Amino acid sequence: MACASCSTKDGSPKGCKNNGTCGTDSCNKLTVFDWLANMSLPSGEKPFNWVEVRFKNGRKEYYHNKENLTLSIGDIVATQAKAGHDIGMVTLTGELVRVQMKRKNISDNVEEAFKIYRKASQKDIDIWQQARDREEPMKVKARQFAIDLRLQMKISDIEFQGDASKATFYYTAEERVDFRELIKVFAREFRTRIEMKQVGFRQEAARLGGIGSCGRELCCSTWLTDFRSVSTSAARYQQLSLNPQKLAGQCGKLKCCLNYELDTYLDALKDFPKTDTKLYTEKGTAVCQKTDIFKGHMWYAYEGEWMNWHKITAEQANEIIELNKQKKKIASLEEYASDVVEEDTKNDFGNVVGQDSLTRFDNPKRNKKRRNKRKGSPKNKGGQRKGNSGQGQGQKRSQNKRRKNNKRKPQNSKNAEK
Repeated sequence: MACASCSTKDGSPKGCKNNGTCGTDSCNKLTVFDWLANMSLPSGEKPFNWVEVRFKNGRKEYYHNKENLTLSIGDIVATQAKAGHDIGMVTLTGELVRVQMKRKNISDNVEEAFKIYRKASQKDIDIWQQARDREEPMKVKARQFAIDLRLQMKISDIEFQGDASKATFYYTAEERVDFRELIKVFAREFRTRIEMKQVGFRQEAARLGGIGSCGRELCCSTWLTDFRSVSTSAARYQQLSLNPQKLAGQCGKLKCCLNYELDTYLDALKDFPKTDTKLYTEKGTAVCQKTDIFKGHMWYAYEGEWMNWHKITAEQANEIIELNKQKKKIASLEEYASDVVEEDTKNDFGNVVGQDSLTRFDNPKRNKKRRNKRKGSPKNKGGQRKGNSGQGQGQKRSQNKRRKNNKRKPQNSKNAEK
């Protein structure tokens, strides 16, 4: 529950100063914005006595506030468990808890529900922090035990209960695993109650978190709560290359973001003919090679002339298909392709921020004044610098050599005439 910008960074039980909206990982993980916080209930209506409590890595449970404690977002509370008690942080209160429970199909039956004991004391927090510190070295040992027993499984995370009486081992596996011997080893080594819980690969990525290829935190660990199935057809509709290295996320499955814009692509494709539909012309049969959904263009090539593509619009393609259904053929695609105006792809970017030209270093211009000064001799008036004395003598010597050469040239020419 540590928070970089709140009072929880030193382990104090005061909770988050910003009520869970500071944007850090511990406060921003699968949080629900309480947009009803500043609104009062109608007169005579009792507040909803259920609260949402979050535990390690986004695990959330709903508890009944039987003692009518005054709770707010960020409070550390001791909650009821199957055996003992657990420690978590309140992430939502009020009427929005009713909405969340209804959305997740959780019953609000008071008799079957777990309750909140109290606000966590400093002793509860100390025991809880000591148990959390044991999780990482335990995970290293647990993985080594699983490797020694040659079990086809991966232990991804360990979560201690708040009173340090039980440890839950989360693991992923492709097939069913017989871990009875492994539990015996864990109980003998760690001296605590052991619970094994299998999770999917996407649930594992949601618990652990990380940075995606887009440069942002994973959607499943920040706001995405339901995992819908993603198929390769979503990539085909969006004309993405079927490269598993690019389409797969950190969980090894197809990225969930492939479904975000799929409905928009499907609506746009309703105006396009099917790509496997051929166009019959007098010149030959044309087959679709490429589609541009955003600009509404399609490229066709004649059978046998695959190198020559002809660009037409989707409306023209539908028109040709309708003529073919009437057993009519057009002369050629060139008639329709000529109607499609080639757009100028050159972009004229304006200098809106006062930057220099990007090509200013391509052809550097020399300063003529500096070049003339370097060629000419310095004029000594009144005095001369020490550094310039040697330069002046060298220039005088070069001038004397030029004069001697000029005197020799006419003599050589006379000798040549003789």
